[in-house]
Formats: sequence, structure tokens, C-alpha cells
Amino acid sequence: MLPALHSLHPYLLSLLRIVASLVLFSYGTQKVLHFPAAETVPAVGSLSWIAGLLELTLGFLVLIGFQTRIASFVLSGLMAFAYFLRHAPQSFYPAQNGGVSAILFCFIFLFLVAAGSGPLGIDALTKRKQGLAA
Repeated sequence: MLPALHSLHPYLLSLLRIVASLVLFSYGTQKVLHFPAAETVPAVGSLSWIAGLLELTLGFLVLIGFQTRIASFVLSGLMAFAYFLRHAPQSFYPAQNGGVSAILFCFIFLFLVAAGSGPLGIDALTKRKQGLAA
């Protein structure tokens, strides 16, 4: 059983990257593109709107697995910044301050900085093509 699970590891890494970035990307579309509709929309140029723009653009890069490590590094920092700026002042406990998703995103993207995109992404495709050309 363990060897079978071990062989799935790279693909599960790609799945984690895709799902996490899709969820973050949806936050960006909501803030910047107003889809899906939200009760409140940040003003263009506000800190929340800029965060949404980063979630939208860098989330898409991570989704397709392009420059995953760099984009994930910035997103990890963005989520840490969001937690300490928006959530931590409300309460010490993440379950009370609404910061659970920010913490999880921060550490998932930090993991992707170290692990990379996995086999299902543009980074892996580029690496394979470079290996064939050499």
C-alpha cells in the first residue's frame, strides 16, 4: 500500500497546488472582477483590491504551474501579511478572528516554494523539454 501511495505523491502535490490556487484565485476574481458577486467590493487601488489583484494574477500562475516557486513565495507572504494586518488584531485565536484560511494558505504556499509545482504544470513541462534538448 505504501509504495502505491508513494508513487502518487507527485500527482497529489500537483492536485494540492491546483486546488489551493483555484480557491485563492476565486477570492481575487471576487475582489477585482466582482465575480461571484459579494456584499462589499473593495475600492480600486485600496489595499484589499491590490491583494485581490495579486491573488488573481499570482493565483493563476500557480494554478497553471508557471514560476510556481516565485509566485508561491509572494502569495505566502501576502497571506501572512493579511493574517497579521486583518485577522490577528481581532483576536488571538484563528477560529475567532476568521484567519484560518489565511494561515492555511500561507503555509500551503510556503510548502509549494520548497516543493515546486509537481509534474502537472508548465514548470515541469519546461523542465522536461530542456532535458530532451540537452
